[in-house]
Amino acid sequence: MRVNSISPGWIETQGAEYSGADAAQHPAGRVGRPEDIAEMVLYLCSARAGFITGENICIDGGMTRQMIYHGEHGWSLS
Repeated sequence: MRVNSISPGWIETQGAEYSGADAAQHPAGRVGRPEDIAEMVLYLCSARAGFITGENICIDGGMTRQMIYHGEHGWSLS
């Protein structure tokens, strides 16, 4: 038996297009689309992913990687 999960980031489900700061803040350069999640679901359900189990896959355009914490880059929590 395989058990995996997907943690999606900002996924635009209404078809809006984002540009400027909203898109630029994502290392991928855009907001996520439902297809981004669906493709991973299809992969995980396929035989090609047969050896993947017990994983949480974060699909957030790189936002988790660029998290900024208190004291970093001049940012402070107040």
